[in-house]
This record gives sequence, structure tokens and C-alpha cells, in this order.
Amino acid sequence: MLKITVFFLSIFFFLSIKAQPGVNHEAFDELLQKYVDDEGMVNYKGLKKDRPALKSYLGMLELNHPQSSWTRDQQLAYWINAYNAFTLELILEHYPVESIKDIGAVIKIPFVNTPWDIKFINIGDEEYDLNNIEHGIIRKEFDEPRIHFALVCAAVSCPKLQNTAYTPEQLDQQLTKAAKEFLGNPQKNSFKSSKKATLSKLFNWYGGDFTEDGTLIEYINQYAPVKLEKNADIDWQDYNWALNEQK
Repeated sequence: MLKITVFFLSIFFFLSIKAQPGVNHEAFDELLQKYVDDEGMVNYKGLKKDRPALKSYLGMLELNHPQSSWTRDQQLAYWINAYNAFTLELILEHYPVESIKDIGAVIKIPFVNTPWDIKFINIGDEEYDLNNIEHGIIRKEFDEPRIHFALVCAAVSCPKLQNTAYTPEQLDQQLTKAAKEFLGNPQKNSFKSSKKATLSKLFNWYGGDFTEDGTLIEYINQYAPVKLEKNADIDWQDYNWALNEQK
């Protein structure tokens, strides 16, 4: 009787696990830990050799698109990882390149001018480009400015690519960590004093995302290493589009 009970409990546990919404990002996590260093720079040569593993993860994403039964954090973690993983795949498809923007110069697709407009992502029954994911889904459906510190466009001036995948269980902590690291990197955001800072152009390009509930300085002060005065002088850093590749 005990063996029968254990058997049925095991079946129930297995089915309950299978029924859990969301997807597992461990495969992407392993690739990031293997090919991305602590500064967010990518070993593209090594990753290209391991491209089948990346494609396998991407295939899993394509077959398991977010459902209404998923929690908000499950959906958001999915889309952040999808954006970053498909960006890596886009680079590998055209590697070697000096910049992701070079891809836009060599593609010969009508009405497609940038790499972010290439429709190469098939999730569920929909075909997407990277712009669709960032602007049509993540920015549109999730009220979360910190995604700008998590989405990585494969450039030196982008926020660093974390060498761990985003997970729904740790998403809030991971987004806060990404925000603090981005603002704390003097190569991307320089705080000369509480009265003057030179910030990434991300804060200029997406200013509206950061000012829905207050001023830009009020938002930045939540994560910055130096608290700015409300009338601080803000300049913008030049954006380095060179590939975020390990040297």
C-alpha cells in the first residue's frame, strides 16, 4: 500500500511540475556563465562554436510563448532573456562584425534599414524583430523602466550583459542590480559631483519612461552612486556602438 501511495504521489508531483507555467532559463544561464565575463563582454568566438546550444534554447522559447496564466515576472523574464538571446544569435549569424550597426549596412532586405528591424524571430504564430520585442511588447505592456538596464544591444555603451539569466523568482533584485551597476559604471555614467553628471544617452532617448512618476534626477537618485541635486547640470555621453566583445 505504501509503495502504491508513493507511486501516485510521484506521478502527481511530476504532473504538477509539468503544469507549472513559465519556462526554464537554465540553458541560457549556462551559456552566459560560460561566455560572458564579469564586465558583460562576450566571447563570441567561443559562443559561435557552441551555437547549437543557443539555438536549442531559442527553439524552446519559440515553442513556449508567454500565456495569460503566467505571472507578470514570468512573462517579463521571458521577454528580457528572449531579447538578449536573439541579439546574440543575430550577431553570430553575421559574425565577425565590428558593430551590430554594421549588420544594417550589409543586409539587403526591402524596407529594412537596421538590424533591429530584421524579422528573424518566430514565437508561437508570430514573427518578430528585436524592435517588436522591446517597443511593441516590453515597453508597451510592462511599466518597468529598469528594463533599459537589462536589454543589451551588443554594444560597448549598452548596459552590460549579465552573465546570469533573468528569472521570475529573482527578477526584481536582478533589475535593481543591473540599474545600480549601469549607473555605477564611470565609462557609461559619470558623476562629477552632486551638481553635475554626464549620463548615458539611454536616459535621453527613453526619457519619458523614467519620468512618469517624477523627474529624471529623482529616478536616477534611486540607483546612482552619487545623489544629484534637483537642479544638477546633465550632459550626455557619446554612445560607443563597438561590439561588446572580449579582447
